[in-house]
Amino acid sequence: QGERGVSGNPGYPGKPGQQGETGVKGNKGNYGFPGLKGQKGSKGDTCENGTKGDKGDRGDAGEPGVDGEQGDKGEKGDTGEKGYCGEPGGRGAKGERGEGGTKGEKGSKGEMGVEGIQGVDGKQGEKGERGSKGEKGDLGPAGMMGPSGPKGVTGSKGGRGAPGKKGSRGAKGARGDTTKLLRSAFSAGLSKPFPPPNVPIRFDKILYNDQEDYNPSTGKFNCSVPGAYVFAYHLTVRGRPARVSLVARSRKVAKARETLYGQEIDQASFLTILKLSAGDQVWLEVARDWNGVYVSAEDDSVFTGFLLY
Repeated sequence: QGERGVSGNPGYPGKPGQQGETGVKGNKGNYGFPGLKGQKGSKGDTCENGTKGDKGDRGDAGEPGVDGEQGDKGEKGDTGEKGYCGEPGGRGAKGERGEGGTKGEKGSKGEMGVEGIQGVDGKQGEKGERGSKGEKGDLGPAGMMGPSGPKGVTGSKGGRGAPGKKGSRGAKGARGDTTKLLRSAFSAGLSKPFPPPNVPIRFDKILYNDQEDYNPSTGKFNCSVPGAYVFAYHLTVRGRPARVSLVARSRKVAKARETLYGQEIDQASFLTILKLSAGDQVWLEVARDWNGVYVSAEDDSVFTGFLLY
């Protein structure tokens, strides 16, 4: 399509002719220059009973009006076809030099280069200063044995030598006398709850008492074999507090208590080692108003002791 041509001057208005037949629609002409605005005519007299005249010819196009306010944003149009790639632009001018960058990290050590050519032997250096005296050298090989000297004076007794090798096993000895092994142990349970205070608790439900060192009628253990003994108890406590003392040789050697009230139930345990002589007695007892030691078909209270060695 060529460039737009120059608009021609408007033609002179012709006389109105008779209305001819409608001609064939011609091609759209080019837009002409806008005509000059005519002067406003004077207002004619008002006709009272005038008939409406025929519609006049369309006036010439007026000058373009003042720009209107911006309309609302229209809907997004369809995506247009991809345009052709333009030709590459020419090389731009050289840019200014940038600021200096920060120092980079140290690079990794490079691989070892090819071994260089061996250099020429250097000249012999000057004689160095005399060094310090070296350490004593190793003992040299033994020399030839010399002739026997005169007999010396008797020396002092030497230290004890290393132990000799283990000898062979000797013959089996004769059978010795059999020593009687000493034993002493007991374990007994309580049959009635809440024992009386300040007297030995009578654990009358025997669990073990082969040596009969424990007396269930008195609640006391009687030592028949002197040695170290282990004593322990496991007591059920219910309804009231309990203060338990382990008595040996009529002296309270260990004391413990369990604070309990109401219908609560708990267990109290204790273990110790005592050195006893033959004839010593050991038992358990509770204090006044602290005798909550309990027993039932489902709960036991047990006192135990045995010879350790």
